[in-house]
Amino acid sequence: MKNKLGRNILIFIISIIIPLAVGISAAFLTMDSMDIYSSIKTPPLSPPSILFPIVWTILYILMGISSALVIINRQNDVENADIGIAYYAISLAFNFVWSIIFFNFRNYLFAFIWLVILLYLIVRTIISYNKVLPIAAYLQIPYALWVAFAGYLNIAIYFLNR
Repeated sequence: MKNKLGRNILIFIISIIIPLAVGISAAFLTMDSMDIYSSIKTPPLSPPSILFPIVWTILYILMGISSALVIINRQNDVENADIGIAYYAISLAFNFVWSIIFFNFRNYLFAFIWLVILLYLIVRTIISYNKVLPIAAYLQIPYALWVAFAGYLNIAIYFLNR
């Protein structure tokens, strides 16, 4: 019992650190380019730039909790747990690269296409997670909604700044 609890706590810690590390790494690699947000035309509903790191931190924590729940409850549906974790891992990579495409390369159209693929990966993650443990899937929904909103901002920025 004690070993299982310790193992589960470790799974939660590692699962939360991974997406946070991805986010911090992306922020580090794009920090010299982040000022573009204040210099470009943005669409209606654009949040202030201070909101982005707060929202992403919350989302990364939810994503980590969600993946930990799937790992811990893998025996509920091994195949979908593995598929869901694979989609999640790929989505983290896509999330990381999007920041570089958008902020460093300023290729807004390609960044939007990249986000559409990211949203697809998130939806696939949610579908697989739901078969393992529904609460794990529900914890991914804010991530999907935020990425969909980011898609709106991204494509609007493309059209407003051509």
